[in-house]
Amino acid sequence: AQTAIRAAKVEASCNLPNGVGIVKLMGRSSGFIAAHATLGSGDVDLCLIPEVPIVLDGPNGCLPHLWRRVKKNGYAVIVVAEGAGEELLGESTETDASGNKKLPQIGEFMKKAVNDYFRKQGEEATVKYIDPSYMIRSVPANATDTLYCMQLGQNAVHGCFAGYTGFSVGLCNNKMCLLPIPELVATSPRQMNPMGRTWERILAVTRQPNTRKITRKSMARTKSSSDA
Repeated sequence: AQTAIRAAKVEASCNLPNGVGIVKLMGRSSGFIAAHATLGSGDVDLCLIPEVPIVLDGPNGCLPHLWRRVKKNGYAVIVVAEGAGEELLGESTETDASGNKKLPQIGEFMKKAVNDYFRKQGEEATVKYIDPSYMIRSVPANATDTLYCMQLGQNAVHGCFAGYTGFSVGLCNNKMCLLPIPELVATSPRQMNPMGRTWERILAVTRQPNTRKITRKSMARTKSSSDA
């Protein structure tokens, strides 16, 4: 993901004064990848995730914020999770060959929205859209990955020979543990807490307006969350 974000920054900064780079990252139901990629980069001006609604115009609009960032720096970088924007584009009822719900084309939508907004301001923007897709996870395993996977496999076999079923293996407090699958999937799909510290860090890094909706559900999630 960092390679794609750096490429977007280079493209945007080489197309001054109104260069904009958009990177769409994986994240059908949650924005963990987009959020952590944003925090790890430090070059992102706007991060859009499924858990927080997208507001285009107005005092808390992302487009006015993007305009201000471009006017200040000459360029801007946007990171958007693939599942973001259903409140704007609508939720699809179609599924792909794997049975997954088809997602709206948020990347292309944001590209058009940015271009249209700049034209309304009497200027033209050069918007480069990058979709790295599976490239962000299609990397060779390093030594740490190999060791970890070996330990997972060995402990899975140990659990089976011990007579356990319906379990998975994971690292908890630096110890390999057998974890009941029903407990693991009870809260699936896991989502980011829009009231949590990770999202607060995103707001601090990007300086984008906060468009989260405060509900009883989000408040309850905050009280029980370990988002640090």
